Amino acid sequence: MLPPSPRLTTFSAALALVAGSMIGTGVYTSLGFQVAGLPSGFPVMLLWLLGGILSAFGAVNYAELTVALPRSGGEYHLLGRVFHPAVGFLSGWISITVGFPAPVALCAVFFAQYAISATGWTVGSPQTTLYVLALGVIALCTVVHLISVRTSGRAQTALTVVKILLVVFLAVSGFLVKEPQNISFLPRPGDGSLMLTGAFAVGIMYVLYSYTGWNSACYIAGELENPARDVPRSLLWGTALVTVLYMGLNAAFLHSTPMTVLAGKTDVGFLAASHMLGENGGRLVAGCIAAGLVSTISGMLWAGSRVAQMMGQDHPLLAPMARTTSTGVPRTALLIQSLVAVLFVVTLDAERILICTQFSLQLVMVLTVAGVIYLRRKEPLLPRPYQAWGYPWTTVIFLIPMIYVLAAILLERRQESLMGLGNAVLALALHTLVSPPSGKAPRSAKR
Repeated sequence: MLPPSPRLTTFSAALALVAGSMIGTGVYTSLGFQVAGLPSGFPVMLLWLLGGILSAFGAVNYAELTVALPRSGGEYHLLGRVFHPAVGFLSGWISITVGFPAPVALCAVFFAQYAISATGWTVGSPQTTLYVLALGVIALCTVVHLISVRTSGRAQTALTVVKILLVVFLAVSGFLVKEPQNISFLPRPGDGSLMLTGAFAVGIMYVLYSYTGWNSACYIAGELENPARDVPRSLLWGTALVTVLYMGLNAAFLHSTPMTVLAGKTDVGFLAASHMLGENGGRLVAGCIAAGLVSTISGMLWAGSRVAQMMGQDHPLLAPMARTTSTGVPRTALLIQSLVAVLFVVTLDAERILICTQFSLQLVMVLTVAGVIYLRRKEPLLPRPYQAWGYPWTTVIFLIPMIYVLAAILLERRQESLMGLGNAVLALALHTLVSPPSGKAPRSAKR
């Protein structure tokens, strides 16, 4: 028999996981791509508001499913229970092979770049320095999470508080500059036509990537003392908090820094901070951004290892991933997630891997929210301690643009999307090999 999962006594760790996972590289890079095609304040800010609203609509639907079917594992557990174990396995495989390790690797690389910008510190060649810092931060987060579940929660909360304080500091600083930019966040002539262009549609994709992580609390539902209360609260409060922070930060960047400086650049955070505070101030903020990215790396390792743990519980051939330490940590699952992330850092282009899997990840998200409709029809008497606010409108409003994004990714990134789908096909083939014998359904498929 598996030992019971240790419980976190408050929802603060879940809230920190949501906010910490969301505030990552996206908010410090996306604005440069947006203003390149949308040189106006109102449509850019509208993008960030729409991203927050869509994330909130997704959150209420995820909360309903997670509370009705409380178990760690996120979409792996939910899709396996709602549709079929093979669908859940597909989702879990995508999560543990690329869905979490690739963003961890990308954040670790950005951490190293910002740390080098802040300190100027090098060990041998620049590439060697990047590897040392990127691999070092992954190792540090892994060691912290190996201690205990409670330590994971406390560390995540502390790291997220630091990250939020940084965003608030930057947002306030941006509105205190002596020479603000001539920009309006209210509609201007021509904004309507800009919002009908392909640049606005592409901007939505960048924003949705920046909001990724709003569903993080679902991955640790089994470790929460009161998931019926804490999952909805952490998802909604976390999404609302990040939406306010994102809008404030991007408004500050636009208010303080010329669009011509930001357009097409990936290091928006460093450029804007340097413009606000000077070169030394930019270095200081770069160091703070690096510190903030530790929270994202930590949160993704925490959540991803729980998906692997649940897969190990359900499939005998993957059982080593389910083993936990005396403090409740799925050590093997965590080490596997860290190792895959390390491999991405040293051998592959993690950013390209992310693009290759965006179609699959978006498809999983669409299936999960659609599962709310399906399960309500399939099992109308299933106890639902929390029901999605605004159902079915919030469900449908979330699904329509997400399906649009799926189509756009498939058309614009066909080769990468097909590679992602190839990984999904591999997952289905593997499911036939590792699934339990007939008559022994996985726990995720049981009521």
